[in-house]
Amino acid sequence: MLEDRAAKDANPVTGFDPDGESDTDAGAHPLFAGAPSSVSFKKLRKRLLREVRETIAANAMARPGARWLVGVSGGKDSYGLLAILHDLKWRGLLPVDILACNLDQGQPNFPKHILPEWLSRFGIAYRIEYRDTYSIVTEKVPETATYCALCSRLRRGNLYRIAREEGCEALVLGHHRDDCLETFFMNLFHGGRLSAMPAKLLNDEGDLLVLRPLINSAEEDLARFAQAMAFPIIPCDLCGSQDGLQRNVTKAMLSDLETRFPGRKAVMMRALAHAKPSHLLDPSLFDFAGLMPSNQMHEE
Repeated sequence: MLEDRAAKDANPVTGFDPDGESDTDAGAHPLFAGAPSSVSFKKLRKRLLREVRETIAANAMARPGARWLVGVSGGKDSYGLLAILHDLKWRGLLPVDILACNLDQGQPNFPKHILPEWLSRFGIAYRIEYRDTYSIVTEKVPETATYCALCSRLRRGNLYRIAREEGCEALVLGHHRDDCLETFFMNLFHGGRLSAMPAKLLNDEGDLLVLRPLINSAEEDLARFAQAMAFPIIPCDLCGSQDGLQRNVTKAMLSDLETRFPGRKAVMMRALAHAKPSHLLDPSLFDFAGLMPSNQMHEE
């Protein structure tokens, strides 16, 4: 089953300062028509907008006239990503076309009506496609193992295909700061490598970008934003129902660390952006073999 809907994005309105940081709205994207008017929500919204703008600018993500496929799972992060991108586009600060995309993976009891109704209600261009990856995952993966890896690969492959079909140059995902840190520590503890989630990545085929505009935003902020915006959250009943996932263990570890030492997540994210190859152990990143004292260099 394939549904395709298109709607024109609303034109930017006046009433915002050049940085999009105004405290009072002379207008807003329809998504924000029922948003809270409290000071705390306005500060939260401004912070998320600023973080996303800075991430997009720092990584040269937005090529004017480009088309982005934004993955929307029905979770808080993808709803938040879509809302923030449309907020920036409304303000005239994001010169790209946005197409929301949900991949219905065939999970039992998946509420198929929620996303189409919500997206249509706010005039958001979207495509929803059905691909029964659920049956493949449950058939191939033992019940005692976790479904995440295979499920993710199948989902990503379908999203790449859809992006190509829709003429998009980028697949945009809702991974945030906590996802990045969890991935880093999982790779460190279980994969034996230093690797996380970059804000901008070129796929293996070299024809599509993978963008993560929320990579510097906190999951806690996105949860508060989703609650305030009353997004119709759709839980993941496939992998989310499994107990003992390594990612859940890592998430709990980081949460405990942040509770005992507030601000540590932000410090760790800064560390990921300030790597010193000369102080690590990878000879492919730094010429350790070529190092020698200056007096020996003169003798040669």
